[in-house]
Amino acid sequence: MAASYVRVGRLCAGFLAFNKACSWQALAPQPGSRLYGKGRGLQEKLGGSLRVGSTALSFAFVLGGTLGLYHTLKHHLQQERQHAEQPDTKKSSADLSLTLYQYKTCPFCSKVRAFLDFHSLPYEIVEVNPILRKEIKFSGYRKVPILIGDDGEKVQINDSSVIISAVKTYLLSRHKDLTRVLSYYPEMKSKDEKGKDVFEYNNKYWVMLEDQDERQYYPNKEARKEEMKWRKWVDDWLVHLISPNVYRTPGEALESFDYIVREGKFGTFEGFFAKYFGAAAMFFISKRLKSRHNLHDDVRQDLYLAVDQWVAAIGKHRPFMGGDMPNLADLAVYGVLRVMEGLEAFNDMMANTKVKSWYQRMEQDIKKGQEVEQ
Repeated sequence: MAASYVRVGRLCAGFLAFNKACSWQALAPQPGSRLYGKGRGLQEKLGGSLRVGSTALSFAFVLGGTLGLYHTLKHHLQQERQHAEQPDTKKSSADLSLTLYQYKTCPFCSKVRAFLDFHSLPYEIVEVNPILRKEIKFSGYRKVPILIGDDGEKVQINDSSVIISAVKTYLLSRHKDLTRVLSYYPEMKSKDEKGKDVFEYNNKYWVMLEDQDERQYYPNKEARKEEMKWRKWVDDWLVHLISPNVYRTPGEALESFDYIVREGKFGTFEGFFAKYFGAAAMFFISKRLKSRHNLHDDVRQDLYLAVDQWVAAIGKHRPFMGGDMPNLADLAVYGVLRVMEGLEAFNDMMANTKVKSWYQRMEQDIKKGQEVEQ
């Protein structure tokens, strides 16, 4: 606002200089000057006429200049106010340092990476050993993903959906304060029937915006409701279809664990143990998951139905659920499905559903975000 007053001062000084330059003294004949025409009589008459009109003319210039200054200042201050009220959605993230603790093949971690990459946010990755988990020994929260954010003060954000909502709120908010943003998502800790800690978070699917910012980001209330509904659907349903499908047969389970070991952080012995014993264990566990979630005997059918349900929700007249650009639901679905790339389940899904075009558009937009980040 100080800059505004400086600019206003310059406008006032300019007006005063203009008023002085246009005063009667500048327009009246100066000593020694001559008016060419029809001799002295005309000069005296004209001089008298000018003197008679001097007051009116001065008043006209002063009034016109004053009104012009008033409207100029009014317009200028209105622009300043409007600029101050608009959210700085592009502010960035230049002062925001991010570190993601993850398992690369975890769908929840993939979901967070899709969000960060799309928004061109630079971040460091710490791959966590899934057996020892030494990398997250600093945390009482023993799951991944964990995001450490530092905008002058370090904060730890847990849970993939909270991470996405909180960082999105930070990016859109006029208050670039990550600690303040995180306070909107209070943690609730309890014990399950086995005595293990269970963490839940209020407002996890809400992007917390002031009213004027919400109107700018969401074109209508239905857009916000739709985004939240499908983000929750991803966590409550879609993600639970991944394990039964990638561990569906012994061969697929072995293929999946070969990928997990290759991309993850394992020692030599740990990798061998995980690949063969883990694959066998997950093959049997996937059968229990099928029963728990009431899936078809052929779990591919549940995957196909879910993916086509998602495509139908987007509809034929928009490229993404977010319209011309992916929204948080688009990024969540893409992030979860992406972990199956290279596996038989992914190839079957592409061949037997209508998701391919949407998925390829998402790939392109994520790649653009990564290129900007680099």
